[in-house]
Amino acid sequence: MPTDPPVDATTPSPGPRAVPSSSDPRYDAGMAVRRAVLGDAHVDRAVANTTEFTADFQDFITRYAWGSVWTRDGLDRRTRSCVTLAVLTALHCTDELAMHVRAALRNGLTAQEINEVLLHTAVYAGVPAANSAYAVAQRVLAESPGPDGRISDSEARSSADPGTVEPG
Repeated sequence: MPTDPPVDATTPSPGPRAVPSSSDPRYDAGMAVRRAVLGDAHVDRAVANTTEFTADFQDFITRYAWGSVWTRDGLDRRTRSCVTLAVLTALHCTDELAMHVRAALRNGLTAQEINEVLLHTAVYAGVPAANSAYAVAQRVLAESPGPDGRISDSEARSSADPGTVEPG
């Protein structure tokens, strides 16, 4: 029985699966929103770190999370960021939370508004989850250049280790 050759999941794939062609409007819209929310530097790192193993996942989140959900008219980006912060906090997704605290700042939330989201989430998701989220948010906010807690694209930084896949 033939077997597929092993996939080296650590080597970025320069092939077409790593960076899908721009022939799908949903993918294009998703990439535009992804870049607007997360910043070019973050998305460029995520694309550069895409491997054959992670290519389908990168395509999936660009088309569906960013291209189908974040592009909808029903909520503005500030509100979507509030919901995202609350859900990531409730699910204890601290690795993803730092990226979305930065995204919330890019979407216009202030440090005080992020504080209110986390405090409100503590009531419904629990104090331990919120405590972890506060630690992550405080670290990200300490990196933030502005007094209002906003961060620009050129100043956006990733807390991910260089060897990790950046999910967003």
